[in-house]
Amino acid sequence: MKKNIAIIMGGYSSETAISIKSGNVVYQNLDHNTYNIFRVHILKDKWVCVADDFTEHQINREDFSVHIKNRRITFDCVFNAIHGHPGENGMILAYLELLNIPHTSAPSYQMALTFNKRDTLSVVKDYGIKTATSIYLNQGDPIDTEAIVEKVGLPCFIKPNNAGSSYGISKAYTKEEIEVGIEKAYKEDNALLIESFLDGVEVSVGVLNYKNTLTVLPITEIVSENDFFDYEAKYEGKSQEITPARISKEQQNRVEEVAKKVYNCLQLSGFSRAEYIFVNDEPHFLEINTVPGLTTESILPQQAQKAGISLRQLFENSIQMALK
Repeated sequence: MKKNIAIIMGGYSSETAISIKSGNVVYQNLDHNTYNIFRVHILKDKWVCVADDFTEHQINREDFSVHIKNRRITFDCVFNAIHGHPGENGMILAYLELLNIPHTSAPSYQMALTFNKRDTLSVVKDYGIKTATSIYLNQGDPIDTEAIVEKVGLPCFIKPNNAGSSYGISKAYTKEEIEVGIEKAYKEDNALLIESFLDGVEVSVGVLNYKNTLTVLPITEIVSENDFFDYEAKYEGKSQEITPARISKEQQNRVEEVAKKVYNCLQLSGFSRAEYIFVNDEPHFLEINTVPGLTTESILPQQAQKAGISLRQLFENSIQMALK
């Protein structure tokens, strides 16, 4: 009997279109002779299974089943391709866990933790991982730009605490730009962090459990044409993504060691892709993505390809690890 696999995509955030693109790439690359594969759009106004002829069949939210041609279909595993809310923040995964449906991501608590930049930094710092100096603000808190500059310096970065794909991020060179950046970040989330600027080579490191072995994929160097690795740089070709990164063997060994430590201390499973900046050859952790882009142009699939792992192998491994 072939297993029924649902690929969930879409979501409720600014990343809906990107998520659907990722989910469709997963759908196209999985072996349809091995699995019965279904595309499920999780959207604010509807949860539907989308057939090849684009007809939509409503998902029963009581048990995450669907009726197609008078047949009730349940799912043996869910492949999570939702960037942002409610996939990457763990909310829908908690629902699946209550229904005892395996999924390809880390447990819901770990997903919620890693989607919260402030809480993630608090954990990795306790394990001795180097990070930028940061300040946290909740919407409504007084804004003291003098105190912010005194602590983190200029330039600095303002980031929404819970948001992905570089939405709402600003780089500020002046106190006035800090205020503008705070206003921009609050449009994405009601909490934010302001971080010191780290000057050095930026790399992206993919880590996953591949065939029961914790595996660090070939490292990617990020060279943005813009002032930093923003949305344009990430998704609209305004950056060079060089794999393998042009770093020394010593730097490579060090960041691989740190990346494994981060993955383990956050108790992750499934995919992860974290960004680091080298300062005096020491990798400083920036943030982590637990549902990274999965299109052919995305960083993690590029890294897998360099490691000799095809998209089919990459995606089917996730299902196999979830079902074991």
